[in-house]
Amino acid sequence: MMHKKGIVLMNLGSPDSTAVKDVRRYLNEFLMDERVIDIPKLLRFLLVRGIISPFRAPKSAKAYKSIWWEEGSPLIVLTQQLQAALQHAVTAPVTIAMRYGNPHPKKAYDELLAKVPELEEVIVVPLYPHYAMSSYETAVEYAKEIHAQENYAFKLTILPPYYKHESYLDALASSIQPYLNEEYDHILFSYHGVPERHIRKGDTTGCHCLKVDNCCEVDSPAHAQCYRHQCVTTTHLVAGMLGIPKEKYSFSFQSRLGQDEWLKPYTAKRLEEMPKEGIKKLLVACPAFVSDCLETLEEIAEEGKEEFIHAGGESFTMIPCLNVHPKWVEAIVDMVEEAV
Repeated sequence: MMHKKGIVLMNLGSPDSTAVKDVRRYLNEFLMDERVIDIPKLLRFLLVRGIISPFRAPKSAKAYKSIWWEEGSPLIVLTQQLQAALQHAVTAPVTIAMRYGNPHPKKAYDELLAKVPELEEVIVVPLYPHYAMSSYETAVEYAKEIHAQENYAFKLTILPPYYKHESYLDALASSIQPYLNEEYDHILFSYHGVPERHIRKGDTTGCHCLKVDNCCEVDSPAHAQCYRHQCVTTTHLVAGMLGIPKEKYSFSFQSRLGQDEWLKPYTAKRLEEMPKEGIKKLLVACPAFVSDCLETLEEIAEEGKEEFIHAGGESFTMIPCLNVHPKWVEAIVDMVEEAV
């Protein structure tokens, strides 16, 4: 079945190093993406190059230094480890690409062609379980754009969002399960945030998302591209699989940038409030990320823990992302086989 086929694991990306110049270059590429900051190009250029990047790069470089591994960026290293683990499970060659930074999709495609000169199909696995214009959509469109630009003869097949795929949920539940054996008051599912306008913009009906009461629970065609609905769905399905009582889990959104209204509740705010509500022993899972990165290792495991303990919490445990969990590798194999 996998004859003359190849697989690309596509993740977000990372700076090449913790040097300020490399972080600035990465931020410029990331924030100049029209699907990340969706304002006119000139305004975006002035905002990113003139305000955000010069001030944020030194701060981000310091944050990256606090989580950087000897082998390099955790996100890159973990994606490479996932590549190796998946390669053991499939016969088709597996390579990796990043939406921003290195390695570039062209490099990934060319690597596959070098291994399979008669390559007929490349299956792109976006390492984003949920659909968002600033993550899944931009990665997919970029993969397609490079494919078209280079005029490759092989067919491109993209895995759809898998936020409620049985194998993905099984892997996520399996990665969380061991942490439920310890005493805990609550588990918070923290997802990467997006501006509310992105949700409204992606509403294919134009009249559902953030407009209808309990919009995530009311069936709608808009859900196919609604990030919030998909995060809510993952949360409830995994909690149900693990038998977590409704009062012992909740979800929130992290990584807010700028002053716009982003999806609520905000993780940082909830971490401050929870100890006052009697939640002293907290577990945090981050299902929007499949590989540990700056947003989990620094923002949650370091900053988040500090905020929670400072607010009166007693114990704080960040549950690692799926990374190279055997069940996660199995899930990718299942989804790839379904796709072809």
